[in-house]
Order: sequence, then C-alpha cells, then structure tokens
Amino acid sequence: MSKMKWTKKEQKQLIIFSLTAFGLPVLMGCLMGYSFYQGNDVSVFANAHMFYPASGVMLALISTREKGQKLPLKFYFGFLISGIVMIGSCLASIFIPEYPWALLCQYPIIISSIICLILLFLEKKEVRAAYGLKFTGRKKAKSWWYVLLFFILYLSRLVIACAIEGQMEGLAAIVTDPLTYTTLFTLLVLFFLTYTAFFGEEYGWRYFFQPLLQKRFGPKGGVILLGILWGLWHLPLNIFFYSPDTWVASVILQVINCIGFAIFFGYGYMKTGNIWVAVMMHYINNNMIAVISGVEAVSNQVIRWADIPLSILLNLVFMVFIFSKVYKKESPAASDSVSN
Repeated sequence: MSKMKWTKKEQKQLIIFSLTAFGLPVLMGCLMGYSFYQGNDVSVFANAHMFYPASGVMLALISTREKGQKLPLKFYFGFLISGIVMIGSCLASIFIPEYPWALLCQYPIIISSIICLILLFLEKKEVRAAYGLKFTGRKKAKSWWYVLLFFILYLSRLVIACAIEGQMEGLAAIVTDPLTYTTLFTLLVLFFLTYTAFFGEEYGWRYFFQPLLQKRFGPKGGVILLGILWGLWHLPLNIFFYSPDTWVASVILQVINCIGFAIFFGYGYMKTGNIWVAVMMHYINNNMIAVISGVEAVSNQVIRWADIPLSILLNLVFMVFIFSKVYKKESPAASDSVSN
C-alpha cells in the first residue's frame, strides 16, 4: 500500500484521539500513583484505562462531524457516560479507599455493557455499518474462524512455554480439572456482560488508529508502530499495578506482547472488517489467565529479565502473520476511511 499523508480532518481527529487515549492515562496515572503510594487498591484504574481509546475515537468523530452527518450517537453517548462513571470510580477509590473497589468497579462495566448493547441495536443498521459496529463483518469473511485460530495459537503458545519451563505437569493438572471447563464456559457467558472494557481498547486501536497509522507508515510499519505505542500506553499500569517491583522489565515485556497481538489482532481485523473479532480476541487473552493462574496473578507480578527473550520466542506464533498477504497489499480494512 502506498504511503499517504493524513488529511487536515484526520489530523484534527488524531489530536483529539491522542489527547484522550494517551493524555488521560498520563493524568489518571498520576492519580493512580498517588493512590498506590497511599496503599490503596488501584485495580479500578486498570479497568477505567480500557475505556479511554474508544472514548477518544467517539469524541474525535463527534467533534469533526459535518452538518447532516449521521453518527451512532445513542451508542457513543452511552459509552462515553460509562467512561465518565469509571473515572468517577477511580476518584472515589482515592477518597474512600476502604470500599472493595476491585468488586464495585465491575458493576458499572456490567451495567454499561447491557445498556450499550441495547443502544447499539437501537441504531440504524446502515449507521452501525458505517462506523465499524456491525457484528457480521465483511461478506464471506468467516469472522469467528479467526477468533478460533487465535484461541488455538494462544493454547499452543502456552504449551510451548510450559515445555520450556518444565511445567507440563502443572498444565496437565489444569487440563484434567473439571473446574477449568466450568470457568471457560462462565467466561463465554460473561463476555456479553463485560465487553465494553475490551471494546474500549479495540475500537480505538484497531478501528481508528491502525488504519490511520497504516495509511501514513504502510501496512507493516503502521501495525508495528501501533504495537509499540499500545505497549507504552500501559506504562502506568506496569508501574503501579502489574509489576511495581520490576516495572522496567514489565514495560519491555508489555511492548513485545503488544507488537505480537497488534499484528495478529490487526490481521484478523483486516481480513474480516469486524471489530468484534478483535474484541473477542482481546477478551480471551485477558481472561485466560483466570483459567490458568487465577485472577490474583494479574497484579504484583515479578518479571525476570530472562522472561524477555522467552516472550519474543513465544510471540513468534503471532508475529509471523506480518508476512501474510494482507500486510503486503492494500486491504479494505486498512484503506477504509474513518474520517467520514
């Protein structure tokens, strides 16, 4: 795909998007750090963090819309209000830290998921399609096959990791435990009650940011740059939530992982034109840790420097898709204009 410059409208949209998607994490990250050093639970900040990219897209499109242009405003405003509620929950967790915010912050996510789904169906079909919100994706794309492929690759990566680290017995125990399959089924059901958080990232990264970066830097360069920026976007979470004691190594590991996921999520999105494929992939990745290691494994991780080369090796199962045909030529998903 030939590299092109952004239009003035796209530049304005990118500024609004960046101030929201990257500016809010900096501002909220400062508050998160303050709360962390006060000894508070900061998990609510991690949940709110996921709402910022899509909020940036919506604000950018609303701010630059032309007269008579139809946007899915019901859905957009429903989502933006959800994001504001999440930010309010973050602030509340600082002033009344004795409340169980890790649990309480799930309620606005569940409520917003239900309400936003209703609002989405209230939008006209053609409006949903025009703004990347339809569920079917491109005709004959077999969208959900790519979700299954991601799940298979995810499990393959897990098996390789366990084999290298000599943890095959532990993996066998997980596979033979009936609770594992109960948890998997529960996660499938819970997707419809928690999707807004994952949509919050994917609508920003895949629907909006990826096509614009690919327009300017090419299909491969754009998606790799997205992976790097996406990884660095996690910085406050790495420092104050994921791995406070080893955050430098954690950030490097995060960037490596995000490059791998950006390539494969981008591959799935470009092949299908279906943002929900990327949302589901993201959901699987973030929640499989509850099946493998338990929910508590998400925070306060200790990252070894030896984990970094291992991560590069494991992420090759996703990174090799950079050589697929979709990254060698202009694709519908990469060339679709999001400036409308």
